[in-house]
This record gives sequence, structure tokens and C-alpha cells, in this order.
Amino acid sequence: MNIENAISSSVLLVVKELYGQDVPATMVQLQKTRSNFEGNLTLVVFPFLKLSKKNPEQTAQEIGEALVKKCSAVSSFNVVKGFLNLVVGKDAWLSLLNDINADEKFGEKKVSDDSPLVMIEYSSPNTNKPLHLGHVRNNLLGWSLAQIMQANGYKVVKTNIVNDRGIHICKSMLAWLKWGNGITPEQAGKKGDHLIGDFYVAFDKHYRAECEQLKAQYMQEGLSEEAATEKAKAEAPLIKEAHAMLVKWEQGDKEVRALWEKMNNWVYAGFDETYKTLGVGFDKIYYESETYLEGKKKVEEGLAKGLFFRKEDNSVWADLTNEGLDQKLLLRSDGTSVYMTQDIGTADMRFKDYPIDKMIYVVGNEQNYHFQVLSILLDRLGFKWGKALVHFSYGMVELPNGKMKSREGTVVDADDLVAAMIDDARKTSDELGKFKDMTEEEKQNVARIVGLGALKYFILKVDARKNMLFNPEESIDFNGNTGPFIQYTYARIRSILRKAEAENIPLPETLSTDAPLNEKEIQLIQKLNDFGAAVEQAGKDYSPSGIANYCYELTKDFNQFYHDYSILNADSNGEKITRLVLAKNVAKVIKNGMELLGIEVPERM
Repeated sequence: MNIENAISSSVLLVVKELYGQDVPATMVQLQKTRSNFEGNLTLVVFPFLKLSKKNPEQTAQEIGEALVKKCSAVSSFNVVKGFLNLVVGKDAWLSLLNDINADEKFGEKKVSDDSPLVMIEYSSPNTNKPLHLGHVRNNLLGWSLAQIMQANGYKVVKTNIVNDRGIHICKSMLAWLKWGNGITPEQAGKKGDHLIGDFYVAFDKHYRAECEQLKAQYMQEGLSEEAATEKAKAEAPLIKEAHAMLVKWEQGDKEVRALWEKMNNWVYAGFDETYKTLGVGFDKIYYESETYLEGKKKVEEGLAKGLFFRKEDNSVWADLTNEGLDQKLLLRSDGTSVYMTQDIGTADMRFKDYPIDKMIYVVGNEQNYHFQVLSILLDRLGFKWGKALVHFSYGMVELPNGKMKSREGTVVDADDLVAAMIDDARKTSDELGKFKDMTEEEKQNVARIVGLGALKYFILKVDARKNMLFNPEESIDFNGNTGPFIQYTYARIRSILRKAEAENIPLPETLSTDAPLNEKEIQLIQKLNDFGAAVEQAGKDYSPSGIANYCYELTKDFNQFYHDYSILNADSNGEKITRLVLAKNVAKVIKNGMELLGIEVPERM
């Protein structure tokens, strides 16, 4: 039974009876009663004053008296100025708790055959280096958003576009040919993505040395420092070789393509390991090497239809001045594509593969303009979701200086970060005595769950649009707004339930109407009931942080309740049973909420 819906419906009937007029449901504003007043829900009566032609207090009194008669959920009321505070009867709360208890996925909508389909793109790595801290935030946001949209009744397709072509890929390939001596990931004892990343760094090191040498030579020949620098960058033998390799790749050269496939497969194996550790995955992966040609075709089609125009140098452009933007390059004068062209091609391939109703791109906020343009272009090209595409734009994530050194000294490697988090969780849990009576295997698993939970929760609790500072030490704290605090509370409840089972205390499927219920227990039931609204709001706002904050608030409320009231040593058997059923459902909602964030919860801690 949804108490708020029942009361809202009754308010509409009562207003019709009292004032002879149908009003829209949006006029009924119910909110939680402030803690310093008696009541559970408060109705704002100001919208009804035009109908009642009376002052706020009289209007509230009339509606309150009628509601007590009309709505079984409302047992009494009080009026404070223009606010009608409603006291919900015990029977209604027990009925609600029974409903929550009966539904394993309470608060989440079911997905049906005719549910709309949302596609979510996230990760989007380059195949020339391993995943880094920025990718971690991207992947965690994308995965969580997919779970939240599914909980809102959408069919979800999780997708990834891999940037597997271009000059950056050729740099790693060329470096491997020059200095790799045929080494493989197995021989190096490294993940494939790390090995290829090392060769990308090696290319850069040698290239810079060449540039410095040439720059000095050009300056001796009389060029200014700026001109010498630019000329050196363009004339360095290594970059010329890399460009020549890219031309061969585009021409389908067999040797270059074979090397490209071999090295990319090493990288994919490395990525897959990282994704698995992070607990994320995809339903469909697209590759830029396939989509860029589709994009060129779509641009040529648009050109033929007069949607785009060609300049004298043969380049193709979109004129967006009518939309308040500038002109956007789609094909270079030599016919090669830009990122925008590739995104158009990817969209075309996806649209052919799936009946997409909504498209969400999880990409950093430095690409805001890109997606503004892409939306206009896709709409112009006839994609039904083009105009309404969602760019889920997120901010940068950084570490406090000196907290964790990266392999290259600049970017924090995802694998290093995860390994350090699990290690920290192990040490912290050991120090706090959380590992009593556990086998070594259990200790390792709990450390993994807690370390990853700390990382994920700390990143996801922050509004995605904001830049954030990730502090590993702060994240692994068993107190405060952290993943381990919520995980520990879940494990504590599971421990209570195991003890109840050991004492042969059976939990009924349905609590009887005479089950005892105090004010604090009612507040917890009301908090559990808020989960559905939190899920819905997180879906509307594309906001995992809304779920994280709900889980924290519920956990905090339960801990306060557990501090004030004993569960297994309750004064009466009836109280014990009620509290056990309540605790069981708090654990269930915590687990389901954390699942929406991609976070596991341990049964023991």
C-alpha cells in the first residue's frame, strides 16, 4: 500500500466534495512533517484557498476532518498556520511494512517487453594505454546509471566505443617494432594494456629527444625558438614514420593491419581484466575502425541532401550559425574523418542494431560543446533521439598530491589504484579487528569488497557534474558517509538475523495488525518507503549520488534506532519480531541500493 498515493487520492475526492471542483493531482503537495511537529505527512493547503474562499486554518481544518472520515490511512491531524499535519495510523504503517517485506525489489519498477530502450555509452578508452583514474569515474558512473535506468523500468543496453585507430595507436606500434624485440605480455609478465602503454611512453621520450635536437639545429640556422619548435615537431623522423604507418593502415596494408590486430588484442585482454575487477561490463562494443567509414557515408548522404556544404579545398562542413553556433568540420580536405564524423557513424550503426528510444553518453565535461553539436547534427540527419540525446557530463577526478604515485608520474593507473584500495582495506580491517574467525580466503574477499566499495562509493556520492578530489584514506573509514560504514551496517544486520535463526525465532511473512510499533520504527518504515522516490529521482536526474545519499541516510537512521532499542533483547516477543522484520528489510534495501551503485555488501565483517 502506498500511503502517499492513498492520501493524495483521498485529498482530490475530499476537495471535490467540499468545494465542488475537480483539481489536478499536481495541486496536492505532500511532504514529510517537520520533526518538531506531530504528524508524518504534511499537506500544503494554500493551493486550495481560491476554492474554499476561507483562510488557511479553516481550510486545513475542513480538509483534515473530511480526510479522517474518508481515508483509512489518516488517524488524526493538527493544523499549524497553512499546513495540515496528518498522523498516519499504525495499521497503515504495518500494512506498508508487509508490502515492503513481500517485494524483494521494493521501490524498483519492472522491465517489460514494451518498456522503452535506453542505450548508455561509457568507458571509451584508447588502445594505446591502460585505463586511468578518469576512466574509473567514467565506468562507475556509466554502470551505475545503467542499473538506475533499469530500476526505473527501462530496457538498457550498455555500450562502449573503443578508440582503436589513429596516430596515437601507430605511435605504440612503431615503438614496439623499434625497441620491443618481439616481446609479448606473457614474456614481460605484464598486462597487455600496460605493455603497450610503456611503448607509447617510449615513443614520446624518443620523439621529444629528436625534437630537442632538431630545434637546436633550426635555431642555429636562424629560426626563432617558436618557429624552430613547431618545425622540429613536424620534421622529426619518428612522427613522419608514425604518419606513414597510419597511411598504410588506412590503405589496408596487411603487415600493419596484422600488427595492429595483435597489439590491440593484447590491450583488450588487459582492459577486460580491469573491467572484471571493477565489476563493470558491456552488452555491445563498437570500434572506431569500423564506425568511421559509416560516418563518412552518412556525411556524404547529408551533403547530397543539402544538409552540409563543401568548401573549395574539398573539406565538408555543417553550418550551425542558425543554432547560435559556428561552422563545424566533418571531413578534412583529404577526405579523412574527425571525431564528430565517427560519432555520427557509431550512432548510425547503433540505430540499425537497436530500437533506441533514448541515448545517454557518459563523457567528461570538456566535451560539452561536442555533444551540443552532435545532437543538432543527428537530429538533422533524421535520428529520432538526436535532439533528445543526453550528454551525462561529469567533472575531473584528482588525488591529493603525493597520495599515490602513478607509473608515469602523471596519470593514476586504474589497476594500481584498485590494488592499493584493496590493500588499504585489508590493513584497516585487520587493525579494527573486523576479520575475527575468518579464513584467509574470506579475509581476501572481504578486503576486495570493502576496498572496491570504498572507492566506488566515494566517487559516486559526489554530484557527477562537479570536479572532485578522491582521498583514499578518507574513503576507507568505518564511520561517516563512506562505503565501508554502509557495508558494515549491512553485515551487522545480517549477523543479528543469523543469531535470530540460531535461536529458532521464525519471522512471519506478514506481521499481524496487533504487532507493536513505536514512533522510531514508524520513521524507519517511512524511510524505507522513500527508496522508490529516490530511485525515480535518480533516474530523472541521471544521478547515482542520489542513491548513495539515500543509502547513507537509511544506514544512519537504522544505527540510531539500533543504539536506542535492542532487537534480540526486546521487552516482548512481539517487539522482537517487528524489529527483526524491520531490520531484515533495512538490510534488503541497503543491498538493493548499493547494487544500483555497483557495490557489493559482505554477509560478514
